[in-house]
This record gives sequence, C-alpha cells and structure tokens, in this order.
Amino acid sequence: MGVLGLGLLAGCDTRGQLSYKYGKDLSNKIMGRTFKLKNPEGETMTLSSFRGLMPMVFFGFTQCPAVCPTTLARAAQIKKLMGKDGDRLQVIFITLDPERDTPQILDAYVKAFDPTFVALYGTLEETQATAKEFDVFFEKVPAGDTYTISHTATSYVYDSRGELRLGLSTSLSAQECTEDLLTVMEVC
Repeated sequence: MGVLGLGLLAGCDTRGQLSYKYGKDLSNKIMGRTFKLKNPEGETMTLSSFRGLMPMVFFGFTQCPAVCPTTLARAAQIKKLMGKDGDRLQVIFITLDPERDTPQILDAYVKAFDPTFVALYGTLEETQATAKEFDVFFEKVPAGDTYTISHTATSYVYDSRGELRLGLSTSLSAQECTEDLLTVMEVC
C-alpha cells in the first residue's frame, strides 16, 4: 500500500492497465530502455535523458517519400491540439539511414516540422541494435541507382517516468492520437 501511495504522491497512477480508444496498449512490453544514440550536437542520449517529458519515438529516414514526413507533420499537429500539455510531448526521430542522414541533415529535417523535435542517430550497428530493442523491422530496398528503406512505422509513447505505454499507427488521425496521449498524461 505504501508503494502505491508513493506512486500517487509522485503524480503517477500505477493501478492497472490504461484504456486507449485508438492506439495499442504497450504497457506490458519492455522496449527501448537501453538505447544509446547521439543527437545532432554529438551528445549521447538515452531514454532517461527525456525523464519528466512524454517521449514519442518514431523510426524513419529523411529521404522517406511519404510515411515519415506525414508522421512528423501529424506529431506537430498533435502538439498543437494538446495545447499547453503539448509542451510535455517530446518527439524523437531515430534515423534508420545513418549512411545518408548526417547530424546536420537530421537536425534541419526534424526542426522543419517543429523546433522542439529531437533527431537521434548512431552507427549502423547501433541503429540495428536500437531497432531490435524496439522490435522495429527495416531493410534497404533498391530503387534505381539509390535505395529506399522499408520500415515499421509505429510511434512509441512513454510516460514521464520512462514506462512504455502506447503504440500509435500511421492510420490514426492527429485528433485520435491526441485523445490517447492525454489518457497517458492523466496517469503520469
């Protein structure tokens, strides 16, 4: 009872599962807890770097023709729909294309959607390990004299304590995502 009381005092309701209208409840999954990637300034970032915020992690690449820019544009719209609570949402874009996505390209790309968005990158090996930790599929697909990347397009949402809570598919609208994100905020 004392532990439950401490959780409630800290502002986090730890009683049971959350009920989401649109997204997938991932509360029983352990994903993304040990990744170490760099931001465009070269600082090593981990999930705990975002403690106190509500991280929303999305994997993609800057030359993505549709899914990535659409998802980042939706994330910017979500922040606006959340009003003042949107300040607690931290969008994190992890590149799956470290060969082409330099820190400068990544930073300019995410900041074009919202100046608060953060981009992370690593070596190919670090990228593969991080994708595996999130159970994210990705592979290069030849496209003429270049390539594209086929990849999982789920957005992973954590609460302010770093607990995975929610998976948002690309088929959801900004309004639907916002409703579920506010549910996460009610709990923690």
